[in-house]
Amino acid sequence: MRAVHAGKRYLCERAADILAEHIARRSNPNPIHSLSPREREILRLVAEGYSSVEIAGKLSLSPKSVDTYRSRLMQKLDIHDIAGLVKFSIVHGLTTLD
Repeated sequence: MRAVHAGKRYLCERAADILAEHIARRSNPNPIHSLSPREREILRLVAEGYSSVEIAGKLSLSPKSVDTYRSRLMQKLDIHDIAGLVKFSIVHGLTTLD
């Protein structure tokens, strides 16, 4: 309220996150650039067929954290299934068909 009263703009944290993601997508036409190194690593492992439990073990995370990463990846990339994540990973060189 103080910011608005002082004539400044205020965005709640969620709105600021959405705006930042939107700006990142517009400035980086290649969606792979919007992913953190950890997100790319998890995406690669998902695409290679590892389960959440296996990924969690490899990266010293909880399976729930891996599931959260996968959910955020799908949201960021606007992909709605694992097959789409696999295709994205192959097209963007994160993994191969081998």
